Amino acid sequence: MSTAKKSRAVKTKVTKTKAAKPKSAAARMPAKVDLQPANRAMIEQSLSVGMGRSLHLHLKRLTRKGITAEMTVSEDHINRSGRINGGILMSFADVLGAIGTLANLPEGYRTTTLESKTNFFAAGEGEKLQAHTVPLHIGRTTMVWQTTVSNMDGTKVAIVTQTQIVIPKKT
Repeated sequence: MSTAKKSRAVKTKVTKTKAAKPKSAAARMPAKVDLQPANRAMIEQSLSVGMGRSLHLHLKRLTRKGITAEMTVSEDHINRSGRINGGILMSFADVLGAIGTLANLPEGYRTTTLESKTNFFAAGEGEKLQAHTVPLHIGRTTMVWQTTVSNMDGTKVAIVTQTQIVIPKKT
């Protein structure tokens, strides 16, 4: 079978994104979230710009001890084999680890990813992905998060472990 035929045979069904205005960040968060207003505002900002917006994330559960989220797959997320690009999978996890850190940041601090490691187990496929993110360490200067990304049928696609640095905001 030719490469072109194989590519068509495994093509993931995706939702075509329209030019319509995306849901607000607040609409993509759980209604009840027990966070300080400043932490919630940082999370809403993360969902409304850059990768948080491009990935079409919807937080199903958000606490200081974990996150459950879904990502709607668009044509921009697909690789030449018709599956979800590995970088998209890593970005999905990275945004969730950052959101977990934002939920736990003390006032006057910011965060960025210091280190990330991904293990891939299966192809990302389908119209949506799901992820569960849990803290492995919440410290004063670093936080470590583990995100398990799965297809909607429960197939484990990847596990991402990342370290977020906690640093004072520049004034």
